Amino acid sequence: MTTLNTPLPENSHVISLDKAKSMTSAYRANREKVLSKENQGQDILPLSETFNRRAFEQLMATPGCAGIRIYYGMDQHLKIHAVAVAVNESNEDLLPNSSGQAATSATDEPVIIEEGQRCPPICPEKKSDLNS
Repeated sequence: MTTLNTPLPENSHVISLDKAKSMTSAYRANREKVLSKENQGQDILPLSETFNRRAFEQLMATPGCAGIRIYYGMDQHLKIHAVAVAVNESNEDLLPNSSGQAATSATDEPVIIEEGQRCPPICPEKKSDLNS
């Protein structure tokens, strides 16, 4: 793993719908194949996670926030979850203090976002180009 701390890149991060469709289709087709046999069929890798807008507004309101980084974590059932934090212009994580307490929107303390709505089991009823 490279540990260079380069400044946050200036790009739009925008891709075409065709590229997004190709990427999400390839992921759906291969997500079980990358797991060992004993971990297949357990929805360890989600198809998606949905977060409330307010969660990302909290991240963006963090003093010094220039972007958002998404880590991938794992719970006690081996399910993968997105964990999002704000980053500054130097591409460094903006984290709450290490008191063990989760920061709340009532403080100026940075927050860490998780607990997205995982699909599966809770998936959009209406299919889109990215989930069909």
